[in-house]
Amino acid sequence: MATGPDESKSRYLQYLEKVTGPLEDKRRYRQYKARVKQLPESYRTAAEAMERYLMLLGPADGAGAMAMYEDLADLFEQSAADGTPIRDLFGDDPVEFVEAFAANYPLGQWRSRVRNRLISAIERAAGE
Repeated sequence: MATGPDESKSRYLQYLEKVTGPLEDKRRYRQYKARVKQLPESYRTAAEAMERYLMLLGPADGAGAMAMYEDLADLFEQSAADGTPIRDLFGDDPVEFVEAFAANYPLGQWRSRVRNRLISAIERAAGE
């Protein structure tokens, strides 16, 4: 008999993960937040601002989002270690920088559904 990934978990944990999402993603998020908290103040402020933007308008969700946030922490840790000024990192247009960063990650499920719903509605309205 094949065992699935949920068979080793208690029923409570299985239910909890259905409601809240994978616990592993939560652990990874806490680790990411701890890494950002250790950054020098200006880098931490910039990383938190970028995180807020990505939370609202970023492409990813779930594990895809965690990969993006871990890469974000890597970027700011390396920039702080190299002494790269914040303005040199972001350039003249912070939104353009964040959008280019986010373009490297797959579109999250909910954003895909919303986009597909919009496309379908416009096609129906146009009679296509």
